[in-house]
Amino acid sequence: MKAEVEHAPAVDKAKTKDHPRMTTQDHIWREVVSWFWVIMAFLLIEGTLVQARVIPSGSMEPSVLVGDHLIVSRIGYDAGIPFTNIHTPLWRDPKRQQIIVFRAPLEDQGNPDFIKRCMGVPGDHLKIVRGQVYVNEIPLNEPYVQHSYAYQDSAVENFPARFSELPLSDRPEWAEELRQHTVNGEMVVPPGEYFMMGDNRDNSNDSRYWGFVPREDIIGTPVLIYMSIDAPEQVWGSGFALERFETYGRAILHPSEIRWRRLFHTF
Repeated sequence: MKAEVEHAPAVDKAKTKDHPRMTTQDHIWREVVSWFWVIMAFLLIEGTLVQARVIPSGSMEPSVLVGDHLIVSRIGYDAGIPFTNIHTPLWRDPKRQQIIVFRAPLEDQGNPDFIKRCMGVPGDHLKIVRGQVYVNEIPLNEPYVQHSYAYQDSAVENFPARFSELPLSDRPEWAEELRQHTVNGEMVVPPGEYFMMGDNRDNSNDSRYWGFVPREDIIGTPVLIYMSIDAPEQVWGSGFALERFETYGRAILHPSEIRWRRLFHTF
């Protein structure tokens, strides 16, 4: 009797030929292509859809606090290439009393990104009398404002009537621009420009000190707080990467430093 011999299954040479074994170079190329599309997706999202921002100052308290981490929507406002100055305004325009992220007209400081509230849109007649903002002769209802009544008689709370008393070290040319746009004691917002103010009126470096914001410098509007950590202002400024990393580490070890009630707050 002949012994039965097991035979290995026949190799489909055609299939082997169609699917050759991948080399190390092929694996590397596949990784490069995958990361390329990841980076392209990031640039698309960052440049046209949303951005993540951290608030480094208290100029918008109590609406936005130091250490709030925001998702900012650029949809309809601005599109550009991240990490460059290449961008273009889109079809949406800021509305009065809307919180806006924009590039401040401070060229000597590198046009830093600010977050303030839009108080005047093109054509508006605006004035401040003892802390009360009037737009087109109508007093605005501002439940979000934080300021001290002790400053009601200050120059900044009586604008533009006592504008000449304000310090204009950041942008001295603003004095002449404002004179050209003041009519009967009211400031008139020119076409294509916006007037921004912080909610913390006694502690806000805003349009009262340096002027209008051009429409092309509008970036977007915040939509969500995704994290909020109670930490000093300097932690969130530029050049403090190590301090910021330590702050995140402490928040993990001491969750009480996280403002849990502010998480997922929408605007």
